[in-house]
Amino acid sequence: MNYLAPWWLPGGHAQTIWPALHTRRQHTAKGGKTPAYRRERWTTPDGDFIDLDWLDTPGAQTLMVMFHGLEGSSSSHYALAFAGYARQHGFSYVVPHFRGCGGDINLAPRAYHSGDFEEIGWVLHRLRQCHAGRIVAVGVSLGGNALLRWAEEAGSTADRVVAALASISAPVDLAASGRAIGHGLNRQVYTRMFLASMKPKALRKLAQYPGLFNAQALRDARDLYTFDNLFTAPLHGFKNTDDYWARASAKPHLAQIKVPTLVVNARNDPFVPAGSLPQSGQVGTSVTLWQPHGGGHVGFAAGSPPGHVRTLPEQVGGWLATHGEPHG
Repeated sequence: MNYLAPWWLPGGHAQTIWPALHTRRQHTAKGGKTPAYRRERWTTPDGDFIDLDWLDTPGAQTLMVMFHGLEGSSSSHYALAFAGYARQHGFSYVVPHFRGCGGDINLAPRAYHSGDFEEIGWVLHRLRQCHAGRIVAVGVSLGGNALLRWAEEAGSTADRVVAALASISAPVDLAASGRAIGHGLNRQVYTRMFLASMKPKALRKLAQYPGLFNAQALRDARDLYTFDNLFTAPLHGFKNTDDYWARASAKPHLAQIKVPTLVVNARNDPFVPAGSLPQSGQVGTSVTLWQPHGGGHVGFAAGSPPGHVRTLPEQVGGWLATHGEPHG
């Protein structure tokens, strides 16, 4: 697999920010080709719900499933890019939203987290029941780590559900990424952006369940470590942030994956440090590592200005198409 960042986007920050901004502008501008998703709501085993956005292709043999990143959705720039790829290749396509990310706050006293492999497994098994053909799964950032954690836990049974999967820009060492995003420019740009979305959702959850956490302490949080300590970790059964980041990280268990898996990480990703990425000796034979020097965090723009983001779905989709046996 080959990727060379364009000359006009120097550095990991530019390669992260520009593709997201430009793609959103393309799809929100007059005449933009925003996918006409069909929304479906599923009731979860604990009585909550998740929303799934579908692009249906009658007679499609392949279903591509996209698990989005932190505070992402079916309208995230990468989800739109993969939607275009799926449509072009005659796939059906679905984006299951993690709880609270579909536009409506969820019902249960929980949200979602980077190691939410049980939710991933429930979604994939249900999709397996309703699609007779081939299923391939793509996870981006947080969704990529959670998807890898599912494959690790599923082991040799994963290929009964999916033919192949890919993780893109996943923070497989959550402690290393947590430290990186909490300092310098990362803290000023990305941490602020995430907290601006996450804090209001958490406070709405507190209104549903008074006493769930300390409201003022959460309002005062200035980094994801503190937010996770107050909200994410205790809501999902972890002792604290350190326990959450350690137990939810996919990197220590990559050798347990038995289904064909592609793990994509740019080595200049602003908040997934190159030194934290897995090496070939840390993964099993089913795992392929792709670590280009450029690309940023879920960026991978290409072409002349203003560029495009088709390279990532084309290369990842091409890899998925040639790995794994069709179901049945």
